[in-house]
Amino acid sequence: MPASEPTDDECVRNALAGDRTAYSVLVRRHQRSLHRYLVRMVGSTDDALDLTQEAFVRAWQALPQWEPGAQFRTWLVRIASNAALDLLRRRKVVEFVPLGDTFEAVHPGAGPEHQAQVTQEVRALDAALARLTPEHREVLLLREIEDMSYEEIGRVLSLTEGTVKSRLARARAALIEQTRRDAT
Repeated sequence: MPASEPTDDECVRNALAGDRTAYSVLVRRHQRSLHRYLVRMVGSTDDALDLTQEAFVRAWQALPQWEPGAQFRTWLVRIASNAALDLLRRRKVVEFVPLGDTFEAVHPGAGPEHQAQVTQEVRALDAALARLTPEHREVLLLREIEDMSYEEIGRVLSLTEGTVKSRLARARAALIEQTRRDAT
């Protein structure tokens, strides 16, 4: 973030003081990664767009309850995650959007053989992820794709750091088991 850019904390404080432009900075800063996460969680670009907008509206409405010690990003992802899980419960069907649709795994200068290999590996990973429970998929996406720390994931999911680590270990084991099954 450039030095001239305000921090998330500054934007929140300014938004609480009535500066709507400050909140729009937060929206611009976080909407892309939040949408990417939600697409993978709910399996629909349209639903993810609606949920992204809903999360920002809910965050705006709840802004007075935001605690200055909390990271805005993790607080926002928690709001979005709860909305996504609510949608999945209402649907009673869990869909999955393949990583290949939103994940850039191949370096642009890679040769065709390497691109084909990586594409095949991403498809295999997609197949395995699609069969995980939403809870396992959620913790894996937050850690491995969104690059959140254990502490941040704990705040998003309302879990202790130890529980995050154990859930992540079980999710990784389930993913490995799925990829082994797929390979045979």
